[in-house]
Amino acid sequence: MFSRTILYTLDLWAVSRERKPLILRGARQVGKTVAVELFARGFDGFVSVNLDAPGEGDIFRKDLPVEDIFQALCLKQRVRADSGRVLLFLDEIQSCPEAVESLRYFHEKLPGVYVIAAGSLLEIALHEKHISFPVGRVEHLFMYPLSFEEFLNATKAQEALDAVKTFPFPDYAHDELLQQFHRYALIGGMPEIVARYAKTQDITGLSGIYNSLLTSFEDDIGKYARNPTASTVLRHCIEAAPFQAGTRIKFAGFGQSNYRSREVGEALRTLQRAMLIYLLYPSSSVQPPITPNMKKAPRLQFLDTGLLNYYAGLQGQFLQHKDLHAFYRGVLAEHIVGQELLCLDPNTRKKHCFWAREKTQSAAKVDFLLLHKSSVIPIEVKAGKTGTLRSLHQFIDASTCRHAVRLYAGPLELQQTRTVSGTPFELLNMPYFLTSQIHEYIAWMISRKSQE
Repeated sequence: MFSRTILYTLDLWAVSRERKPLILRGARQVGKTVAVELFARGFDGFVSVNLDAPGEGDIFRKDLPVEDIFQALCLKQRVRADSGRVLLFLDEIQSCPEAVESLRYFHEKLPGVYVIAAGSLLEIALHEKHISFPVGRVEHLFMYPLSFEEFLNATKAQEALDAVKTFPFPDYAHDELLQQFHRYALIGGMPEIVARYAKTQDITGLSGIYNSLLTSFEDDIGKYARNPTASTVLRHCIEAAPFQAGTRIKFAGFGQSNYRSREVGEALRTLQRAMLIYLLYPSSSVQPPITPNMKKAPRLQFLDTGLLNYYAGLQGQFLQHKDLHAFYRGVLAEHIVGQELLCLDPNTRKKHCFWAREKTQSAAKVDFLLLHKSSVIPIEVKAGKTGTLRSLHQFIDASTCRHAVRLYAGPLELQQTRTVSGTPFELLNMPYFLTSQIHEYIAWMISRKSQE
């Protein structure tokens, strides 16, 4: 059990005067239950209910007042309801729609009780069973695999972690952090995998856990699918997804299949609700709001880069490359950056877009668009300083933004430059491993420019 960044967000929730029951959402095995158990150590009482276990949801089905439900749960686990700060954790809440409905009454009748709910198949149940959370009476947090900073903390690489958090970043730590980031991209951020690696420092001994995780995802397909045909398509899509990750996909024939666009689209959206994949859509926006174009081909983001590496058989060659962008057509560098960007804000499930020019026959594409305060900042993931930035130049020419970011393997530096057509702008060159600090560095770039 190691600390997670989301514990800080949970602390803020706990002290908020406007606190409501909290729904912790995330894919299977990303560490939701363990995070809540760690958080519970700061409370006087902890009542944990797994609603997927036989009989555990019965108390919610008896049409009792919420005060009586809480007393019964405390009594069963020998926790005094009046013992001070009590945390009630309703795990696998999707198994009991009545428990979902009770959350509104906890908010109204027992505001002094701290309530957190979670579920590994929560998104699926909400859609398939038409369950809805009480509007305005609950809050939501989203949890993902470990970020790079969490990985460093879990593997006890304290000096590297201190360097990442030092602002501005110290150049002397560049090579060590790049090596650590490559290891993170190789292993991934699934908590069980990271915990085993932190204990053994043996990458070769992780195969059994990777297989177990992937098998558990596939075994859940029966719970996702509404009929046997949908189950078959889902199984194909989850098996094909790691090989398509990091690329723009077409639904029709996905993964070299004969499945139609509608079948694949339904399957991929189901996997997205399970938070096993993310469909990142293009946008032509150059100013807020960043509006995704759902009619265009999306780019596929898999749950975890480490799982992707294992499933696609890439791990054996991984450490031979000094630059992530030089490996696997540059897909892994872009994919791990996407994974880091998803972790930036646990308060929203909104996914990042990439920029695509609207003009017909145009191949212009910027890897990510990031909303920074009132500006849309283009982000490119490139191999090095000599890499072409033609698409980024086209974005700058089309927008009023005069700042851009390149994530690469090189050092941290600011560059005054111009587009091919002569538009001046400032380019922030950042090593991949600083992605988690991207907002701080963009603010630094903009403030330096305004002071000149």
